[in-house]
Amino acid sequence: MQLYNTLSAEERAIMIDDAGKQRLTLSFYAYAQISDPTQFRNELFLAWNPLEVLGRIYVASEGINAQLSLPADNFYAFKDTIEKYDFMKGIRLNIAVEHDDHSFLKLTVKVRDKIVADGLNDTTFDVTNIGIHLKAKEFNEILENPDTIVVDFRNHYESEIGYFKGAITPDVDTFRESLPIINEQLQDFKEDKNLVMYCTGGIRCEKASAYFKHQGFKNVYQLEGGIINYAKQIKEENLESKFIGKNFVFDHRLGERITDDIVSQCHQCGKACDVHTNCANEGCHLLFIQCDSCKEKMEGCCSAECVTVIHLPEEEQKAIRRGIKNGNKIFKKGKSDVLTFKNNEETHAVFVAEKPSKNARTGVKKEIKIKKQYIGKGTHFFPKPSIGQFLIEENEIKIGDTILIKGTTTGEQKLVITEMLVNDLTKEIANAGDTCTFKLPFRIRLSDKLYKILD
Repeated sequence: MQLYNTLSAEERAIMIDDAGKQRLTLSFYAYAQISDPTQFRNELFLAWNPLEVLGRIYVASEGINAQLSLPADNFYAFKDTIEKYDFMKGIRLNIAVEHDDHSFLKLTVKVRDKIVADGLNDTTFDVTNIGIHLKAKEFNEILENPDTIVVDFRNHYESEIGYFKGAITPDVDTFRESLPIINEQLQDFKEDKNLVMYCTGGIRCEKASAYFKHQGFKNVYQLEGGIINYAKQIKEENLESKFIGKNFVFDHRLGERITDDIVSQCHQCGKACDVHTNCANEGCHLLFIQCDSCKEKMEGCCSAECVTVIHLPEEEQKAIRRGIKNGNKIFKKGKSDVLTFKNNEETHAVFVAEKPSKNARTGVKKEIKIKKQYIGKGTHFFPKPSIGQFLIEENEIKIGDTILIKGTTTGEQKLVITEMLVNDLTKEIANAGDTCTFKLPFRIRLSDKLYKILD
């Protein structure tokens, strides 16, 4: 009984091309109580593998989150396999606007604790008490209401290439980071504003809308089926697109175009561009935006250092990326000091903490520029001596530096380093790969980010 892939991505791509079948790319999700996620996972794999389904699927005791592709000829047979489960009968399948036969090259079905990593304790609120679903036409209409606040619950690298006009786009790496940030910024707007939210396919907003209703927001709405379904509806109904640019997707396409607007720039030269790629150096794999000219010049790499690496013998490349120190650099999402136009100098849109008059707009945004350099992340906190431990992943810090520690629960904390231990020795400088510890007047959490404030 085969329960896992036996072909490489390269072998699968050749098979797809040889078959010559048109493939559909689609996504769906469902919240439901699943008593045995492992058994459910195995049933899905056995049913889908013969249908040539490929994709990334997460199952948990709370439901399923699926992004996949399959031959168009097998679509109805596939629907039969999911509708045998009561909770997936009549489920909405978000079919992509643009198709790519190579959007997925493996069938991966994984059992997870949650189908979306939201960092929430679901026992503290009613996850079924969700915001009102809006179809594309209704969504367009509510955006015109001056009492509407629209929030993008995707990550910074997603909203960078496309967004709804006027939306708040949190500068976050993960969904879980955005929830407390938005909750704090919108405290004064719970009663008299429409909190309207959207994401890629709708799953993040299902949980977010329930969370914000629990937090006391009275008028909570969400885009039904996310941007994927919105794009389909505006095309079918000939509606104006309030979304501009591309919709980032989590497959080999890395985006599908909704409008012709290009709202981002090449991270290396600044030219208008919205094509994401991963650095060609397997030991880096940084996700960033790169134009054709820079792609040719830099051989698909994010830096000259990575260009040098890809020309080394394969065994040397493997040796370089072997181990925790280098492994931690892999799969960073679009922020690096090697990128001239997407480094760690960030601009945050912050709501002024002042309740507006009844007839006022949703609030005033002011730009706060914080020039900082990414250093590393928190790895441990020793409560009795109140000492934080950090892994230095990039650059260096030294005695006298002003640092910023940032995290979902920790918030943003600044302080000056007066003394520290580096690899258990008293030193003045900590470099990439070092572990350093120093006293803190507050608690840090695992994976809090450490930055150096630049002059």
